[in-house]
Amino acid sequence: MEDMKTSTDTAGTASAKNAEHMTNPSYVTGRSKLNIALIEPEIPQNTGNIARTCAATGTALHLVRPLGFEITDRQVKRAGLDYWDKLNITYYDSLLEFLERTADVPKFFYTTKAPRRHTDVSYPEGCFLVMGKETAGLPEWLLKEYPDCCVRIPMRENLRSLNLSNAAAIAVYEALRQWNFENLECAGSPRTFRFENLMKS
Repeated sequence: MEDMKTSTDTAGTASAKNAEHMTNPSYVTGRSKLNIALIEPEIPQNTGNIARTCAATGTALHLVRPLGFEITDRQVKRAGLDYWDKLNITYYDSLLEFLERTADVPKFFYTTKAPRRHTDVSYPEGCFLVMGKETAGLPEWLLKEYPDCCVRIPMRENLRSLNLSNAAAIAVYEALRQWNFENLECAGSPRTFRFENLMKS
């Protein structure tokens, strides 16, 4: 009981700071411009896929233990392919440690229980997109401490949730869209023809 009180007290302090930083779009932390945190992920393939998304977009990955796998698992590496050397990964031993170490950072909690859409908020630089474990999502005491920072990806009624790696990609790209995909390559070119020669002016 005391552990839960300590956890909620810490989260409450962080929640107040989160609300303060949300009103200041120019607020920049010493971390990456965009961060995604996975709280106790269980399925290695999901984390591998999310790691690949992070590498492709320059998003930092934050993993909160306990993990349902070893980070060296073949499934994780296979999903991430050869992107692991391009990743910025931070580990935390518990959710409480994560909240303490990121108390000064704006955070958004992705949950099917949220009252508003993920597209209804503005994402400041340096923010964290926080996702729960595949089987249970984020704990409700945490959502209660951050009521203004909980968001939901729209989906049909009576369906449990999206796949974690799909939800993470949707979340990351919404933040990047709001920033006009800064520092990302937004056009490609085929090897055998040029689009500009075919497109109508």
